[in-house]
Amino acid sequence: MASVLIALGGNVGDVRATFPKAIATICGMAHATLLARSSDYATPPWGEEDQARFVNACIEIETSLDPHALLVALHRVEQQFGRDRAGERRWGPRTLDLDLIAYDNVAIDKPDLTLPHPRLFERAFVLVPLAEIAPDRVIRGRRVAEALEDLSTEGIERLPDSAWSGKA
Repeated sequence: MASVLIALGGNVGDVRATFPKAIATICGMAHATLLARSSDYATPPWGEEDQARFVNACIEIETSLDPHALLVALHRVEQQFGRDRAGERRWGPRTLDLDLIAYDNVAIDKPDLTLPHPRLFERAFVLVPLAEIAPDRVIRGRRVAEALEDLSTEGIERLPDSAWSGKA
């Protein structure tokens, strides 16, 4: 079984209601166990800044799926929740974005999958929730909590827990 970190994000629709359903769907499709779930965070848009704020979170799961099969499952989950990767603008609005951040200590560099995620250390909106659930996880030789110290967290706000959040 592999320990996998996944980032969730979205800014279209009721994203906070989508997350628990998406997490359950991920666990079902990946035959995975949810090990940890961060709080939800309101974050400024990244890349294309003229759009609504995002909600972001991270989860840690345990799965026996290989990285490519897991990526296919994550894309299917996105589609189930209304995402159209082919028809959207890069870094534009979306109902659900699922990024495979790390899969154990596996390193992959292929056109369809790069692990660990190549822009992880540029994105406070991922590192803030990730540091909540895995501050000591070492990715590409860096502890998550230490990598976060190098970035501005301006505009990132932890949202109050919801009744459904059910931390793992």
